[in-house]
Amino acid sequence: MSKPLVAALFALVIAGAGVAPAVAAPAHTATPAHAHTATPAHAHAPASASAARSSAAESSARRTSAVRAPAVQAVNYAGTVALSNCSGSVIRMPNSADSDPALVLSNGHCLETGFPEPGEVIVGQTSTRSFTLLNSAGTGVATLRAGKVAYSTMTDTDITIYQLTRTYAQIKSSYGISALTLSDTHPTAGTAIKVVSGYWKRIYSCNVDGFVYRLKEGDWTWKDSVRYTSACNTIGGTSGSPVIDNATGKVVAVNNTGNEDGETCTVNNPCEVDASGNVTIHQGINYAEETYQIVPCFGTGNKLDLSATGCALPKP
Repeated sequence: MSKPLVAALFALVIAGAGVAPAVAAPAHTATPAHAHTATPAHAHAPASASAARSSAAESSARRTSAVRAPAVQAVNYAGTVALSNCSGSVIRMPNSADSDPALVLSNGHCLETGFPEPGEVIVGQTSTRSFTLLNSAGTGVATLRAGKVAYSTMTDTDITIYQLTRTYAQIKSSYGISALTLSDTHPTAGTAIKVVSGYWKRIYSCNVDGFVYRLKEGDWTWKDSVRYTSACNTIGGTSGSPVIDNATGKVVAVNNTGNEDGETCTVNNPCEVDASGNVTIHQGINYAEETYQIVPCFGTGNKLDLSATGCALPKP
């Protein structure tokens, strides 16, 4: 799941801060991890009325295509947070209200009380954990504090969701920073994404390479995980980073692990298991857990309702 922070720092010393990769850096002793296209101007007028009409139609088509093309969102650090040992982000559901208590998303294995056991689900646990809120440049502008752990598990997925003591409106009013919105649809293979680490203040750019039926690491198993292409070579401290779709600016997954040493299904060396039980490993490749399934589980007032229609998160 993650390298110890000591190991990650050592990697930075050896490789240099600009080269070292950033999965999670738990403080625990055990560690599971625009383009702009200009339309060229015609140098000469068309030679005939027919050519003029053709040229005009072509220009019109170009303009229509440009209007319809999805705008690429500017992805930066705004709304991300740094934890003591991991990364995270202030998130909202598509239907969250500004007056709702804000939520922070990170990994299950970043929980301050230790890794949830396989099959364990934690709901409503008191927490006073603090988070450093970052602006678009990656500068810490505030300390946010949790009131409770709304939900945490490492079963089927690897998430912790904290409920904060402030609302989205209060955070926006005080610091000018909005929460990141969770996508309510399954991510798509080939999608261009960015993994934004508030802990390291580093952004990784790559694509969704595909999806893993089962990702197994030590005693934990996760379902339908996201596999990155190799450019997202994340390291300890990036656990809990939001994975953002470049085109929509929405969160589609949460970064959580990678195979570091080429071992099979061991801690820090997850293996892929297909529907037939075949096991494969990809040393140096990293993974994330999808987040669209979180959306149906939070209703009015950002209240967790594990019995809500469409909510498939594991229950206590």
